[in-house]
Order: sequence, then structure tokens, then C-alpha cells
Amino acid sequence: MQTIIENAWNNRELLKEEKTISTIREVIELLDKGKLRVAEPAGDGWKVNEWIKKAVILYFPIQQMQTMEVGIFEYHDKMKLKSNYAELGVRVVPNALARYGAFLAKGVIMMPSYVNIGAYVDSGTMVDTWATVGSCAQIGKDVHLSGGVGIGGVLEPVQAAPVIIEDGCFIGSRCIVVEGVHLQKEVVLGANVVLTKSTKIIDVTGDKPKEYVGVVPARSVVIPGTLTKKFPAGEYQVPCALIIGERKPSTDLKTSLNNALREYDVAV
Repeated sequence: MQTIIENAWNNRELLKEEKTISTIREVIELLDKGKLRVAEPAGDGWKVNEWIKKAVILYFPIQQMQTMEVGIFEYHDKMKLKSNYAELGVRVVPNALARYGAFLAKGVIMMPSYVNIGAYVDSGTMVDTWATVGSCAQIGKDVHLSGGVGIGGVLEPVQAAPVIIEDGCFIGSRCIVVEGVHLQKEVVLGANVVLTKSTKIIDVTGDKPKEYVGVVPARSVVIPGTLTKKFPAGEYQVPCALIIGERKPSTDLKTSLNNALREYDVAV
């Protein structure tokens, strides 16, 4: 399959051939069932499967626009939606949408929310109201994506890593995590934390600050912060993220965000 996808990526004329079309569709079906992943754990890190991202991108031109009607609602798109939720063991509240080609494991709960193609959402995870999981994002087990959380997607460039949220993380309301940022296990993000690939993530728990970029260490408790930056027009405050402590063993995986932050005397 990989060879066929790579050949079609380099020569789009091959998208007219039935073998290429059927292979692309097979890859999307395997993504939908969780048998293939855009990114997966590999040793101590994660491996990005670029050829699978290419298959997702190539899926769009072989699909035809169609009108879909659900009750009084009408949609016009190239992608069909996931189905058979009862068989999958997934709870989907009305107005929640997941595209075909996104994997939802047994025990996932989707409040009115959205999960895009290529995403992987593991068991026991809550996708809360108006949260969005972008294309190819990888969400672990027992994660809570609170109301309004935005998890960014990535298709191009194909070598770019997707957002990775590992098991047991708790993402507070209106947080934004984009550009391939990686949250290791059991991280807690306070409300309104914004993490991009260039956001400085500063551990302020020791005698001296320690900076991270693009990754949040396991069990960190993180809140929004600012730091002073010089510009030609003067000094201004720019956003950063502050690691203010480590999640305590007494805090179980289903703790509320409020309790996790109150342990560090943060007003909530």
C-alpha cells in the first residue's frame, strides 16, 4: 500500500487508476478502524507515518461532492460521516460529528463536538461541548478535552508531526494546542492555555526557570503566563505557559481541573 500511495503522491495521473483509488480507500478504512495511525508510539518517542498522511490528502480529490440530509439539516461535502456508534461502543450526543476516517475507541464520549479525518481518539476519552479534534491529532486514553478546546490538525507539510495528547491528560476550557505540540502523560492544562510550536513553556518550580518548546513533560500542571519581550516600539508582554507544579499521586486520573489547580493555590 505504501508504495502505491507514494507513487500516486509523485504522479497525480495515477489517481485515475482503479488500483490507486481502491488502495487510498483501503487506507482510510483502516484509519477509521484504528488499524493504521498517522502517528504511533515507537520506543521512547513517536513515529509519524508520512505516507498515511499522503493517503488522507489524496482521498479528497478522488471523492465526489454530494448532498446529505439529516432531518431538517443539509450538508454538501466530499466526506461521509462515521456511523455504527452503538456497535463501536461510542456515545455521541446530538450535534456531535466525526468524519469517516477518524478512529473513536470504545468508551469515547462526544458531546456536541467535532473530530476530523485521520484523528485517533482512544478509550475513555471525553470530547466535551464545542471541542474540536483536528485532522490526524492523536488523543490518548482517559483524556478530558473540556468545553471549547481546540486541538489543531495537520495534513501538510506531510513531514510535520500532529498534535499528540498522551493518556490521562486534562485539558481545561478554551485551551488551544496546535502545530504538533506534544503533551506527555497526565498533563493538566488550566483554562485558556495556548500552546504552539513556538510558545515558551517555562517550568518555574525550581530556583531557576527551565524552558521547553513544543513539549510538556509528564504530569505537569500548566497555566497561562506572560513574559516581557523587547520590540522596536518598546517592551511588551507576550503569552507563554507556566509549569507551576507536578500532578500529585493523590490526584486520580478523573480529577477535576479545579482541584488540580487548587493544590497550587491558583484561583479558579
